[in-house]
Amino acid sequence: MSGEDAPTKTISDYEASLAKADTAVASFERDDKTFIFKLRNFLRRNPTMIPALVLLLSIAAFSLVAPRFLGLGALSTILKQVTVTGFVALAQTLIILTAGIDLSVGAILVLSSLIMGNLAVFAGVPVVFSILIGIAAGGLMGLINGLLVTKMRLPPFIVTLGTLSIFESIKLWYSQSESIRNVDIEAKAPDLLFFGTTINFGGGANISYGGITLIILAAALWYVLNHTAWGRHVHAIGDDPDAAMLSGIKVDRTLVSVYTVAGLICGFAAWVAVGRVGSISPIAFSDINLASITAVVIGGTSLFGGRGSIIGSVLGAMIVGVFITGLSLAGVDDYWQKFAAGCLVIIAVSLDQWLRRASQ
Repeated sequence: MSGEDAPTKTISDYEASLAKADTAVASFERDDKTFIFKLRNFLRRNPTMIPALVLLLSIAAFSLVAPRFLGLGALSTILKQVTVTGFVALAQTLIILTAGIDLSVGAILVLSSLIMGNLAVFAGVPVVFSILIGIAAGGLMGLINGLLVTKMRLPPFIVTLGTLSIFESIKLWYSQSESIRNVDIEAKAPDLLFFGTTINFGGGANISYGGITLIILAAALWYVLNHTAWGRHVHAIGDDPDAAMLSGIKVDRTLVSVYTVAGLICGFAAWVAVGRVGSISPIAFSDINLASITAVVIGGTSLFGGRGSIIGSVLGAMIVGVFITGLSLAGVDDYWQKFAAGCLVIIAVSLDQWLRRASQ
């Protein structure tokens, strides 16, 4: 019996040693990938870390090319330059979190500013009421987008592409393609320029009231999205609208509210834009739609919805401003600046895809 048992025992030992070897190899492979897995999951849970690191690295890199870039004066100038884009990016973030997109935000911004300016400067309406009517008009345009998306069951891209043309036509008709000059605003409605006022800190550093308000609004929206039921509903709809509906969330009502709030933010940004530019033109901010989407994507918000960062969108706007200003100080032509911005978008979307696979 012992002679017969020996071969069986040898085979069993051989199979056990193979199993141990396979286990060791699998364990080695897991250990080898542990850092990458942990990094991917960490970045997925903390999307703001990516734009924060990119912003710091960009500032450090451009400071080597242009030493004066590292000064507080240059950084405060960049913040002033991206203030309006930052506001629109906040509105765009809310919509992209629901897996939508709004191509009409720029038209809403400009039309709201035209309404404010014409009422206050030419119609003699008190400035406060002119501003409130302009902001309300922005909210109404956002409400129209939301109703078209929810009631007609059309893709947000198609809806806002259509309303973009509609709002563009209305603003040209309403303004008669004429701008409102700075001298007229200063003479009849100087309060429209409020957000262009700056606070000086010395050493060339200063910040406008618009920049301060952008930071406050970003903090408020961050709190709302992360610590209120409405914010949780927005994220849930972006993750899976069907599951959100089955869990009791009123999906259509929430979507309409998101588009309306985005419109109100764009309406408020119109007031900020008047102070930033000092005049009102029907052809101003023609590139702000793409600029806002670029800031949102670079800031870590997923185009597929459900995951994103309000603070990251502001940082994304800053990153675009840093690249444009840094390349300009380095003597790079304008078309290469746009080339760099396009590369940033592609890299950001690729990184988003990589992070999405972390949960698979």
